[in-house]
Amino acid sequence: MSAAVTLRQVAKGFQEGSQRRVVLDTLDAEVGRGEIIALYGPSGSGKSTLLNLMSGVDLPDAGTIEIAGIVVSALDERARTIFRRRRIGFVFQFFNLLPTLTVRENVLLRLALDGRDDAVGRAYAIQLLAEVGLSERGDSFPDRLSGGEQQRVAVVAALAHRPELVLADEPTGNLDVDNAARVLALMERLVRASGAAMVIATHSPDVARIADRTWTMSRGRVIEACGT
Repeated sequence: MSAAVTLRQVAKGFQEGSQRRVVLDTLDAEVGRGEIIALYGPSGSGKSTLLNLMSGVDLPDAGTIEIAGIVVSALDERARTIFRRRRIGFVFQFFNLLPTLTVRENVLLRLALDGRDDAVGRAYAIQLLAEVGLSERGDSFPDRLSGGEQQRVAVVAALAHRPELVLADEPTGNLDVDNAARVLALMERLVRASGAAMVIATHSPDVARIADRTWTMSRGRVIEACGT
């Protein structure tokens, strides 16, 4: 399996008063193409920091991060922003839908930001909405949807531009048990169908059921285990 993400000797810390807190300590890790990783760890263990580094939102203090053959950690801020738009999809705990846009507009906006709002891109986005059972809710606004429906829209918006890497930060944290299970199954199905890699930061043991491997953050390192 070829690597979608390669981290080599990645280090990151933050200054807290007179002390420097090490969050990631010379981390080496890889995510294969088409692979799903479940990322565990208590609050403050570095899960969100690792996602931010993978996305290029933040830069490591040392080491390199390569995604889809590009050393993202060597790019300037503008280049990282463009890379993020084109190559990475995000699914967050709080949905991040624009309340003044309809379901369809929220999804198509993602394509427009990436310059892919053409007939092919729009058709694929509409197809994804149909696959998640929301084809008849395209003209609805987010506040008219249930939490589970809003998260399904967020998943479609994250995948509509066909990213090579999907990063999910507690994507089921605001959902009840049944909706969480549905959204996880949906994410697995759509991500595997697209061939993208996915890293899910979570506290939920249910994520392990869809993951190929699990990473547990501990003292700035990753403890790895096979998925179940």
